[in-house]
Amino acid sequence: MAKKSKKNQQDGIGAREARSNRAGGGRRAGGTPATVALAAAGVAHTVHSYDHDPAHPSYGEEAAEAMGVSPDRVFKTLVADVDGSLTVAVVPVAGQLDLKSLASAVGGKRAAMADPALAERTTGYVRGGISPLGQRKKLRTVLDASASAHATICVSAGRRGLEVELSPEDLAKLTEAVLAPIGRA
Repeated sequence: MAKKSKKNQQDGIGAREARSNRAGGGRRAGGTPATVALAAAGVAHTVHSYDHDPAHPSYGEEAAEAMGVSPDRVFKTLVADVDGSLTVAVVPVAGQLDLKSLASAVGGKRAAMADPALAERTTGYVRGGISPLGQRKKLRTVLDASASAHATICVSAGRRGLEVELSPEDLAKLTEAVLAPIGRA
């Protein structure tokens, strides 16, 4: 099945965004909580929409393929438990999260991936659509240092099949993220 990618500026997400979202993601009128947060902050961004394939083995790789973007510019949002505190890690889909480096980046000792149901309840998003932006509960965030090598990066816009492209500086500012080398190839 061929996938289509659509680019839209700011709030002009279009008819696809206005339709019911069977995959979940907690959308509001005018967009997802992530796109609403970006618009409210006045941050320049581009929304990319594509047809999500539930059978694809990797949400992030699917997004990169569908948008025709290098996987090192598409970042996945992972939720980890660092010493009992939920922490968001934003790393390239081309690699993996280094849990030890994540713990170190926030002054912790131990990190483990958070329970998926807890991550969904806390962020307000479904797995595969968790955005670092517009989360239900603001969590401390660490953005992989490799993001600074790019003028723009893509992260989930709050649902499967929807990505937002913005500068890593804007993402770090909006999420109050620490930049640290937390990814590995």
